Amino acid sequence: METANSILTIEQRKKITLSGVESVDAFSEERLLLTVAGQRVTIEGSNLKILAFSQGSGSFSASGEVRLVKYGSGKGKLGALLK
Repeated sequence: METANSILTIEQRKKITLSGVESVDAFSEERLLLTVAGQRVTIEGSNLKILAFSQGSGSFSASGEVRLVKYGSGKGKLGALLK
């Protein structure tokens, strides 16, 4: 499978858009688990709601209070904590 570039945008910690999303693996008001280019992406916050997801184009958007975006898991993976 060929992987595409992925672009993550967070607007005032209230809206998040992400391209290159392969699947939405799990979701709740506190956590969204996505697969992007074969890697797990975790979004944590409160009142999270999926606004749109197109598996064909890979576009994804959600709203709520975004507190954490983490790519991968374990040592050596990129993680970002929003303060």
